[in-house]
Amino acid sequence: MYRKNPASLMLLLLLLVLTALFSGCGSQNSASEGGYQVTDDQGTVVSFQEKPQRIVSLTMSTDNILLGLVKPERVVCANVLVDDPVSSNVVELGKNIPNKVRHPKVEEILAMEPDLVIAADWGDIDYVESLRNMGINVVVVKGAKNLPDIRDNIRLIAAAVGEPRRGDKLVGMMDDKLAEIKAKVDKIPQEARKRVLLISLMNNYGGKDCIYDDACTLAGVTNCLSEYGLKRGDKLTKEMMVQMNPDMIFLPTYNAHGTFDIQGFRDRYLKDPALQQMKAIQSGSIREPRDAYIYTASQDFCFAVQEIAYTVYGDEFKLADQQHLSAVE
Repeated sequence: MYRKNPASLMLLLLLLVLTALFSGCGSQNSASEGGYQVTDDQGTVVSFQEKPQRIVSLTMSTDNILLGLVKPERVVCANVLVDDPVSSNVVELGKNIPNKVRHPKVEEILAMEPDLVIAADWGDIDYVESLRNMGINVVVVKGAKNLPDIRDNIRLIAAAVGEPRRGDKLVGMMDDKLAEIKAKVDKIPQEARKRVLLISLMNNYGGKDCIYDDACTLAGVTNCLSEYGLKRGDKLTKEMMVQMNPDMIFLPTYNAHGTFDIQGFRDRYLKDPALQQMKAIQSGSIREPRDAYIYTASQDFCFAVQEIAYTVYGDEFKLADQQHLSAVE
């Protein structure tokens, strides 16, 4: 009969203990590294070993979303207008970001040593594949056309930065604010509601399939661009403006840190003899809602709705400068 050697038993027990210890250590390391994956809007699966700490964002809307999810210390680059008080509602946060860019080259992005680049799917995004080929994590989000798209982008960016709970919280904050605004808008009689025409520096902004159209609807105004049948990207002509004959005209406030002659742009319309018959011009119903709000496609979309209602219907919807929703504790 085989007799067990006490020394062999001790060795076996030691091996079992060591195996258990190393196995436990392996699972703890995996958890502490925070390994996770996200699938971006292009269907690309992006893997992370830990929460990114050097994030590059290239558009104003993704800047806004990002700065509602993480502290600016985790952001190494944002859009050049992030600290422009005319175009941005996160100026103070933007001042803490070391790099501001407009159309950076791949080499410029690489020099910032990012562990995540957040890009939108509009415009020239050939750089995305180049960055991925160089081992940089890139998450592409959709150019939001409506409110559900904004919710999707918030949750995608939140997942990418390792803060999914903050993403859910941020969506909830936005929806709560929209419900608060809706309760006030619902009290506006239909006969008191206005038809509004937005004159934008961007020909591709304001019509159907544009987030601004959703904002107008929620603010209780008729968007003349959409009413006329114009879609995103359709050119607005002065002949169309006369036919629309809006109650009110919105003019842009953009000035690119004071380098763009915005008054000259406005005068092309306000002083045009062919437009003087429009009732908005005759009645002086010309307004300048804050670009920082009405062009956003982030959680701050709720303030776009409020800004339109404030501009058209007055102090019931009063809105201060630099309002921004954040889930960062």
